Amino acid sequence: MSETLFAPEGGWRVRIIDLSGGAEDNIVEEIGGFPDLIHANAFARAYVRDSIERCRSAGLSPREVLQAWFAYGEDAEVLEAGDDGWRSANELDDFAAHRASEMERDWRALDPRRAEDEDEED
Repeated sequence: MSETLFAPEGGWRVRIIDLSGGAEDNIVEEIGGFPDLIHANAFARAYVRDSIERCRSAGLSPREVLQAWFAYGEDAEVLEAGDDGWRSANELDDFAAHRASEMERDWRALDPRRAEDEDEED
C-alpha cells in the first residue's frame, strides 16, 4: 500500500480496454489526472458497471450478460496501482447478477476531464 499512497506524476491513470477487439491492442483510451487512487478505482468500477448494463438485455441470465460483456463490452484497469488497483474480475459475477443503479453507473461524475471542461467554460 505504501507504494500507492502517492499518485504518479500527472495523477493516476485508468486504461479502458475494448473486449470486442475493435481497437488497436484492445486499448480504447487512457484517462489521466485522477488525484488519488480511491477516485481512480471508483471511476474504473463505475465505468465497468455501466458497460455491463449496456450489454444487459431483457431476459438474459447473469451468465448471458457476462457473455455479452466479454463480446461487446469495455473493461477498465487502474495503471501502476498493483494490488491496490480495482479489478473487474473480483466483482463481475455480482455485477451480472444485480442490475446497477444510475449512481453506480455514473462514471462521468468521476471523470477528471469533466472538471477540466468546467474550468474552460468559466
